[in-house]
Parts: sequence; C-alpha cells; structure tokens
Amino acid sequence: MKSVAERKAALVARQADLLARIAGIGAEFDSHEAKDWEEMATEREVDEVLEDLGQSAQVELRMIEAALTRIEEGEYGYCVQCGTEISQERLDLLPATPFCPDCAPSK
Repeated sequence: MKSVAERKAALVARQADLLARIAGIGAEFDSHEAKDWEEMATEREVDEVLEDLGQSAQVELRMIEAALTRIEEGEYGYCVQCGTEISQERLDLLPATPFCPDCAPSK
C-alpha cells in the first residue's frame, strides 16, 4: 500500500512531466514556418494533434492540482461526492481521481 507521501511525489512528478509537455507543444507551435500550401496543410494537421494533446494535458494537470490540494487538506483518498474511502487499487490506476467507482461519472 502506497503512502500519501508516495502518491504526492508521483503526482508532483507527473505534474512536472505535463508542464514540460505543454511547454514543448507551445514551442512546436512557435517553430512552424511553412512556405507553401502543402507544408501549411501538413503543419495544420500536426497543430490539431498537438492542440488535442495540449488540451488533454491541461485537463490532467487540473486534476493533479486538485488532488494535491486534497492532500494538503487531508481529504485525499476520499470521494468528494459521498465521502467514502477510495480503494488503493483505484488510486493506483487513477491517482488524481476525486471519485469512488460508484460516484464516478460514466462516459
């Protein structure tokens, strides 16, 4: 069973990875200098993929920040909706999750 300190360290490490990814995506956007229509079309396709990656990184980053706040407040590992303890197995798979399986929104 992982301690809260171990989970916090893992979340902080993932946060740093995501921030680096976002910075890299921004740099990639800034580096495009297409000269003809074909290159511009290819760059636009790449930009769309990068934009999607950046958006998913931003969502995960917000979840991590919320989890770190819950850790600081002593509420990490408990469902924000019903208050029950979230299983260690679920936290192993989704360390930033704020919900138990019963309260998690279904997709």
